[in-house]
Amino acid sequence: MDLATLETKLLLALFLPGLLVVFFTRVTFHHIVGLVLTIALIAASVYAGYTHTWILYVADALSLTVGFWYATRMVKRARKQGQDEDEVG
Repeated sequence: MDLATLETKLLLALFLPGLLVVFFTRVTFHHIVGLVLTIALIAASVYAGYTHTWILYVADALSLTVGFWYATRMVKRARKQGQDEDEVG
């Protein structure tokens, strides 16, 4: 594998899983479901042979962690805002 391909895969591994967790959380309204769907996609890419170095696994895990943290915050904020609106209305 040449260096340009590894750099591209590393850059995508740093951002894409986290963004997918947030996207799936927005679609399903549940952060755990978003995490599970993203892990399933990553597992499929590993099985297909697109991810095969330890640095990409670490980058995927880091991105998943940050994305899950943000999605959890997002869901809690939305639930709190919904409860505040119920109390006012």
